[in-house]
Amino acid sequence: MPIRENAGSNIPAFGPTSVLRELDVNPRMLTAAEHVARATVSQSTRRAPDATPTLDSRLRSALMDGSDALDALVGADAVDRRDGVLALLRIHDLHLAPLEDLAGSVRWQNHPAIADLKWRLEWKFLESVCVYDAERTWILPTDPVRALRVIAQVDRVPAIYDWLATSCSLRQLVRFIELEGGPDGGFDDLVAICQVGLDGETKLELARNYWDEMGRGNATEVHTELHRRLKAALGLRTLSRSEQPLEALERSALGSLLATNRVLQLEMLGALGLIELQAGPRCRTVSAGLRRLSAPLDSLPFYDEHTTADPIHAKHWLERAIAPFGVERDASAKIIEGARWRSTLNARFLECAAGLVGAPTGVLDGDSSTQTLAG
Repeated sequence: MPIRENAGSNIPAFGPTSVLRELDVNPRMLTAAEHVARATVSQSTRRAPDATPTLDSRLRSALMDGSDALDALVGADAVDRRDGVLALLRIHDLHLAPLEDLAGSVRWQNHPAIADLKWRLEWKFLESVCVYDAERTWILPTDPVRALRVIAQVDRVPAIYDWLATSCSLRQLVRFIELEGGPDGGFDDLVAICQVGLDGETKLELARNYWDEMGRGNATEVHTELHRRLKAALGLRTLSRSEQPLEALERSALGSLLATNRVLQLEMLGALGLIELQAGPRCRTVSAGLRRLSAPLDSLPFYDEHTTADPIHAKHWLERAIAPFGVERDASAKIIEGARWRSTLNARFLECAAGLVGAPTGVLDGDSSTQTLAG
């Protein structure tokens, strides 16, 4: 597959439609009708019975049946975009999921047929991300610290979060939290992977960040444990992938794509940095909503911890993890691009989630990301 340099990243040659424009930070907002249409499509997460098996179902069976069955998948294509993302996530599970969840299929992680599928599905997915991002218009400084601040400010606290804080019902808030899965699902593992091969102040900052994720050595304060307490307190369901909209699957797939491709390490550094920049103020609104609705006390520590810790993490991530790359033009471009990808997919997810939880039209057409910013 031909490769070209695009904003510093090695991505497939997608053609002229994928040129990432840099005009003005004014991401396009969907109309209410477009939001409703998108939510309606996203709600159809269970595929109607069809004579053609999906690539994901074929892959699931092949991972159980063994090498010959996997060989039959070489060159196989997904039936649609959702099928491709589901199959890609299943492959990423071989690299990132708990071993006990894989039922022995991890032994096929590096099978040639899996490598073939992973390569083709990943670049097709990344092509889609670049197309989504090209629909938004940006003008950004070349300094990655300043650029990430601009990107974060574009949709720092989207209208849905204000609605969660002030107006939604407990049922709607619970539904949103189930869909969101926390502001930074799997962040601890992503940070651990991101630091591999780095050194100096960048590596030290990721180590400090990871230590905070681990509750600073206190097992009861580990962020994943706080999330377990949140789930128990609110009776949250763990949504299967078949229950999640495409936009949620794509947001997850970006993290696992970055984590399983060393060539995208700097893009990962930018994407994780953007999560830190936006998590604090967004978590503050969710925490306010939980308190307004008199939610159980055990549901509060998870979002409260992120409200307090993430603004500090964001400041340090920019100053200590990203700033050291500021003098390297190619590195800076890759860091910025990773943040853009995360911003774009997260915006798509939140637009979809607003419709799925029953947010009013005013929230669907919220103006929190319509401001024009320049670096």
